[in-house]
Amino acid sequence: MAFKPSAIKEQKQATSRLQTETSELKRKASEELVTLEEEKIYREGVVSIRDLVAPSAFRVESSFVQLGDAFCRTLFITAYPRYISIGWASPVINLSVTMDLAMFFYPVKSAVILKQLKNKVGALEAQINADTEKGAPRDPIRETALRDIEQLRDNLTQGTEHFFQFCFYATIYARKKEELDQTTEDIENIFGGKLIMTRKVLYQSEQGYNSTLPLCNDELYVAFNMNSSPIAASFPFISAELTSDDGILYGINRHNNSLILFERFSLQNANMVVFATSGAGKSYAIKLEILRTMMMGVDVIVIDPEMEYKHLSDAVGGTYVNISLSSEAKINPFDLPRPMGMEISTEDVIRGAVITVKGLLRIMLGGLTVEQDAIIDRALIETYAKKDITPDADLATVKPPIMQDLVEILEGMQGSEELVLKLQKYTEGTFSGLFNSPTNVDMKNQLVIYSVRDLEDELRPIAIYTIVNYIWNVVRSERKKRILVIDEAWWLMMHEDSARFIYALVKRCRKYYLGVTTITQDVNDFLKSQYGQAIVTNSALQLLLRQSPASIDLIQKVFVLTDSEKYLLLESGVGEGIFFAGRKHAAIKVVASYTEDQIVTTNPEQLLAIEKAKKEFVAENK
Repeated sequence: MAFKPSAIKEQKQATSRLQTETSELKRKASEELVTLEEEKIYREGVVSIRDLVAPSAFRVESSFVQLGDAFCRTLFITAYPRYISIGWASPVINLSVTMDLAMFFYPVKSAVILKQLKNKVGALEAQINADTEKGAPRDPIRETALRDIEQLRDNLTQGTEHFFQFCFYATIYARKKEELDQTTEDIENIFGGKLIMTRKVLYQSEQGYNSTLPLCNDELYVAFNMNSSPIAASFPFISAELTSDDGILYGINRHNNSLILFERFSLQNANMVVFATSGAGKSYAIKLEILRTMMMGVDVIVIDPEMEYKHLSDAVGGTYVNISLSSEAKINPFDLPRPMGMEISTEDVIRGAVITVKGLLRIMLGGLTVEQDAIIDRALIETYAKKDITPDADLATVKPPIMQDLVEILEGMQGSEELVLKLQKYTEGTFSGLFNSPTNVDMKNQLVIYSVRDLEDELRPIAIYTIVNYIWNVVRSERKKRILVIDEAWWLMMHEDSARFIYALVKRCRKYYLGVTTITQDVNDFLKSQYGQAIVTNSALQLLLRQSPASIDLIQKVFVLTDSEKYLLLESGVGEGIFFAGRKHAAIKVVASYTEDQIVTTNPEQLLAIEKAKKEFVAENK
């Protein structure tokens, strides 16, 4: 068989093309394989969301699960009392503990429940009738159960109630096993106090943990039969209510827009602390409280370091006392209280006055040696005796000594030369116009404000100490509902004697119907003092407005705030923060009416506009 040359040539060309195409296909397949391998390697190096949230290690024990460095345990509820109150889970939810909560609701058809309830009613009635025929005493438990079942049957039939199987799980987290055990015990005690029985998972710790993950998988299925009403009471997200029948308006509850109305004298004490940064609205909030408290008939006394309360005093007709070296207003640190009845002896009054004045002198003189302390103690007793102030004296008629009298006594005592030299600055020198005169201040007005703005920084702690001591003497002389506001209280925390004095005042003032409001913006200086923390502990009301990042960690520790509350204080606007009243607290926004705002504002622009309006009004009426 012979082939034509042209046919052989075509066959060779076809074979060549086939080989070329095969070679090209092999090359492309090889490239695709390399690409797939490279993509596989790339994917292995990409961090997915699952990689980010997954723990580094996972260990399952009989009663807990360890996720990396954290320990977690699941609790479930096995029994409820006959009645549960609304928000029964709030004490646990509001604990400063990291936890996950899960609730599962399994609807049950009413027809199934009605059939079972009918059978249960028949059994209970039969038991009750049998006991009656036998003459046995009535069983209150069976009778109560019968009434409850009949009521539930009526509600289910009428459609006002529905029936569910309800599961409640809580997974708590801790850094240490001991901490996990303690938190578990705390939660069990809280629930146990409400007659709610709980149990820890046992050999189902992984299933318990999975049941509280946001996957909607119930791997425990520990259910309790429950109708709609108690299930509605189990709703976990409720906000604290601080609304009472009497008291004044402090602000708006930012959780639910309810009013925060409170009477500070209804708590175990009427003391209050206010912490905020400069410009956060602390003076504005306190001036609003003063204005509203005065309408309730309460007397208010204010120590004003920056003349911020002058406008308020003018608006309500208060007494504004400017304490300075050149002012006519004088306060004598040697003043004595006039005791009410026989509840305190004259000897104790004199002894207390000696201790208080000695604390003032220690601040004025920059401390005392042991020898100087003994000399001052003896000199003060002799100074009061010089004015016939002895244990047998009538304090209602005596005239207290002044600083000059003390210096004269010291001049006649051996070893007091240095003390006399230092004190002459306050009797004959630069500061002689401050503490060397009898008291001439009038305290009979409903609002009395003491301004120390014009005093040098060196004299401010001394002056505030003296003013507070004078106010304390007046308070002890006449029992009356009063509030004392100490603005920029950190001045008093600078010295141990003044800090101790304020702490003693805060502890004792409740007996004399006095509430002390302590305001400061230097939170670190205040809270690092042992007396500052004690003042916070003895203050039933606390107002925290916007805080600085430098002090927020200390604030969180002292007030046991959650992380969300911590960030709320960092990001709050003017007049926004957290209001504590006893064990309750809520996010607050301080609000004022237009008229109140014009009276209490500290905004320089608003104050200038008000002053301008006053001048124009006066000019028009001339």
